[in-house]
Amino acid sequence: MARSGASPVARAEQFIWLTARVLEQRRFAFHFLDGSPDAVEAALTAYLGEDGGYGYALEPDLRGPVSQPLHTAHALHVLDEIGRCGDRRMERVCRYLTAVSTPDGALPALHPSLRGYPAAPWLLVVDDPPSDLLATGPVVGLLHRNEVWHAWLFRATDFCWAAVEALGAGAKTHPYEVQAAVAFLDGAPDRPRAEAAAERLGRTVREQRLAVLDPARTGDFPVSEGYAPEELHFPHDFARTPGSLARPWFTDAELERSLDFLAASQEGDGGWPVRWRAWAPGTRLEGRPMVTIASLLTLRAYGRTL
Repeated sequence: MARSGASPVARAEQFIWLTARVLEQRRFAFHFLDGSPDAVEAALTAYLGEDGGYGYALEPDLRGPVSQPLHTAHALHVLDEIGRCGDRRMERVCRYLTAVSTPDGALPALHPSLRGYPAAPWLLVVDDPPSDLLATGPVVGLLHRNEVWHAWLFRATDFCWAAVEALGAGAKTHPYEVQAAVAFLDGAPDRPRAEAAAERLGRTVREQRLAVLDPARTGDFPVSEGYAPEELHFPHDFARTPGSLARPWFTDAELERSLDFLAASQEGDGGWPVRWRAWAPGTRLEGRPMVTIASLLTLRAYGRTL
């Protein structure tokens, strides 16, 4: 049992054992306790559908058994963490992505098959959903970074380039869309083009004041439309690792303040808070372990003592 004055990881460990789903328990063990990648993949398989996608509330804001692009994107993120983004797994996933894509070859935020199942009220199910950078960008970037080649990637990559370059031209955006753009750019194979697009996007982030540059003055930065009152984003939310193309957007001092704020945000029970809007009791409970693992990984990536 973690004692008072225990390390951040020790405190988080107790929180994970107390509250987390099996998948997050296995992920935590893999990252911080020398756990097995096989155990993580076994836990993830429980969310796999017969169509090759993932469902069963893997992404907590979408409930029900049906596969969805956002669930599948999260599954790919987990497989990437454990080095399992190769062989037949990706062929199966890419067949699913092809099947649920929009007419222009990208992913919708929600596939209409979700209709009838509970979901966050800001996630609307429509019959002909548009292409969505939030769903498509992280998937395309991850597949490219893992040198996965599949026909689905060609048109989806073109969509991401067009969407990201529009944002970099100053189009109105919001933090989650920027995060998706960064996820794409960090994996895009055309590195000079990605670096140029990231530089433009960074200027947009600063011009639209999407990142809180001083956590002591959060009231000076706007909350994006539709976000919860405390749903602000900080430099570390965009530059999750020192190697991210978003890292040059921020000075050393801005990033250090951001990381200090992140480290200080660990709560008394050992977990980190969920800042987005809660709409059902279980979603916050399931979300906090996910945020806790992400917070620890970011702090470790920047060499903070855990």
